[in-house]
Amino acid sequence: MRPAILGAVSYLNTRPLVRGLGERPDLFSVRFDVPSVCAALLHEGRVDVGLIPAVEYLRGDYAIVPGVAIGSDGPVQSVAIFTRVPIERVGTLALDTSSRTSVALTRILCARLWGVAPIFTEAEPDMHRMLSGADAALVIGDRALEADAAAYGATKIDLGEAWKAMTGLPFVYAVWAGRTGAVDREQVEALQVARRRGEREVAAIAKEVAAGDAAGERRALVYLRDTLKYGLGDREIAGLERFHALAVELGLAPSRPLRFFP
Repeated sequence: MRPAILGAVSYLNTRPLVRGLGERPDLFSVRFDVPSVCAALLHEGRVDVGLIPAVEYLRGDYAIVPGVAIGSDGPVQSVAIFTRVPIERVGTLALDTSSRTSVALTRILCARLWGVAPIFTEAEPDMHRMLSGADAALVIGDRALEADAAAYGATKIDLGEAWKAMTGLPFVYAVWAGRTGAVDREQVEALQVARRRGEREVAAIAKEVAAGDAAGERRALVYLRDTLKYGLGDREIAGLERFHALAVELGLAPSRPLRFFP
């Protein structure tokens, strides 16, 4: 087969999944974008396989690379609502739309866990501007990981922790997905190998991204090694199916069963 075009994500949390893929130009060509753009490119057929937000799987005729995901079994740190009022009193909530899964998760938690129906607005991921025009803000990725909630007069609510409290299950934020036949068995196995290599080399990844900042290196290591989960086993699949079911119930996406590449 020709090299598959991979749409990957330009956040710290994806680094272990793409470890070494650049060394296989015979198998892959890799580009990096934010999650929502990655999903759009897959929907448009401009990449063969994308590391897409979990809710986007429901919006196409796709299969999933087995055994590989970005998830958490409790707090995730990098997907959070920052709120200036108690969550049960939030009337307006600004959404960072870089990841549609995080937006869907926010809507689900508001409806099913907190019992609120705020007015949702889309916003650029600028915490000061978001909170100047809304009671609370959804922020994801490195910005959420690094933000000091107190500096904005806000409280940080970790959405991975909230999901675990509501369901008792892990949450899956992203998966490798593509159309049937987009990758062959060797390419699927190479993506699985990259995950295992990345998990072994999280210390080296943390050192690289910190660029000499010792405190930043420690934070990155804890995040990559202890917070995030990169497997897709039975409990993660159960969490993904529960998320999909709730998204369908709330009319956020159409229903589709999970299907995997061989």
